[in-house]
Amino acid sequence: MFDYIRNDLNIYKGNWAAQGFWVMLVYRFGRWRYGVRIKLLRKLCSLIYKVLYKLVQIVTGIELPCEVEVGEGFVIDHFGGIVISGYARFGTNCRIRNGVVVGLKNVEDVVAPVFGDDVDIGTGAKVLGNIKIGSRVIIGANAVVLTDVPDDSIAVGVPAIIKSRKKV
Repeated sequence: MFDYIRNDLNIYKGNWAAQGFWVMLVYRFGRWRYGVRIKLLRKLCSLIYKVLYKLVQIVTGIELPCEVEVGEGFVIDHFGGIVISGYARFGTNCRIRNGVVVGLKNVEDVVAPVFGDDVDIGTGAKVLGNIKIGSRVIIGANAVVLTDVPDDSIAVGVPAIIKSRKKV
């Protein structure tokens, strides 16, 4: 856990006041508590996690449950209005900004998006449903992504139009 926290702090350039770092700190603690073998201690850690999670959610406006799988280099730029489903998965070096929602398209279909590596999600984007977002993808500000996005693409608009990033 401490290696991850050190890495997260380096990503936020040593800024303990960065609200994205606070979220990641609570997230890391939440993931770590699953490995506590002593049942009573694990329950205590779970209680502490739930209180910290709610506190950080209220203060930062960011909802990142510990069930989400995030790769190394996950960055939350700008705080506020970020909601991520516990079913989502992120690759390495992904970046999200304020107003982003990653979640279910339908309540009956409990599957959230899976992201590749080096994905950059713009302000206000909504990425919903059982979809796969490839690696090296840029999702534009306020885009609504409801379909798969291949590697090396840009998704922009409502609903999102997928464009290749490769030059011809």
